[in-house]
Amino acid sequence: MNDKVALGQDGDPVGSTQGGGGREMVPALFIFGDSLIDNGNNNNLPSFAKANYYPYGIDFNGGPTGRFSNGYTMVDEIAELLGLPLIPAYSEASGAQVLHGVNYASAAAGILDITGRNFVGRIPFDQQIRNFQNTLDQVTDNLGASDVSNAIARCIFFVGMGSNDYLNNYLMPNYNTKNQYNAQQYADLLVSEYSRQLTTLYNLGARKFVLAGLGRMGCIPSILAQNQMDRCSEEVNQLVMPFNANVKTMINNLNANLPGARFTFIDIAHMFEDLLTNYRSYGFSVIDRGCCGIGRNGGQITCLPFQTPCANREEYVFWDAFHPTEAVNIMFGRKAFYGDQSVVYPMNIQQLASF
Repeated sequence: MNDKVALGQDGDPVGSTQGGGGREMVPALFIFGDSLIDNGNNNNLPSFAKANYYPYGIDFNGGPTGRFSNGYTMVDEIAELLGLPLIPAYSEASGAQVLHGVNYASAAAGILDITGRNFVGRIPFDQQIRNFQNTLDQVTDNLGASDVSNAIARCIFFVGMGSNDYLNNYLMPNYNTKNQYNAQQYADLLVSEYSRQLTTLYNLGARKFVLAGLGRMGCIPSILAQNQMDRCSEEVNQLVMPFNANVKTMINNLNANLPGARFTFIDIAHMFEDLLTNYRSYGFSVIDRGCCGIGRNGGQITCLPFQTPCANREEYVFWDAFHPTEAVNIMFGRKAFYGDQSVVYPMNIQQLASF
């Protein structure tokens, strides 16, 4: 590329002081998803789904960032393990900042455009893909089409979608979705859309995909707080199981039918089940309430501005009513990167990066 800067090769990467200590395994990491991995894209939207206030980011150098965590999200840890700097939010990234990747994730976003409307402003998956296309056009103008397509094929595309299609659609009383679809029909609808969206990314040049499955959503403090029995809602856990099963089937189909594509699946539900069963051996002591939240299980109202969180947040599995703590995010990120086929299938992120 002579005098041009390539993807993954800018001289002064954003966030280089906080990550990317090792050799870069891939040119860039592109991230799509919801509040589990949003790092500030909703900050300037007219939205009720944002986390750009204390005590969010309390353990993050520089304070609140828009991450729904006390510190790192799962993709922050994965970026670091890949040897990359922390990936900037699309809303804030420009110029050379995009050359190690961009995070398009948006709190309250879903696979379906209609999901999350309770929160007003959010960026659904289809719009996130269009935002990636804008980035691609910008980079291609600067670097040339053939160089960019070769680099994009080596980048990792991390996608974590679907939680809000349940929490902020199917399970919401002001949506009619539950009356239109049973659990399997809804999973079929979601994964049909998901497959179309992922194929669009493939057609834009993506080849290496990491898809995060849905966790044990019946065990989050928000759901626990609705349940007088003070235990996980098996009804909610069963509701999302067809989605995970469908995504695994979809991955097998896409791997077989899209030449050169490699899709891998992170079994978040399995990781969570293991964590909630063996939490003490992982160093946690509190699994049934948010570190920052109000009411039963710290889950009736999520973390409010300037609320005082728990003092021992490294011992909590959940940070607020919906999201895990940094300690869990780092643990899950490492399992996705190094884990065996019981947690990441058919290969882990380290193996995927090496292809």
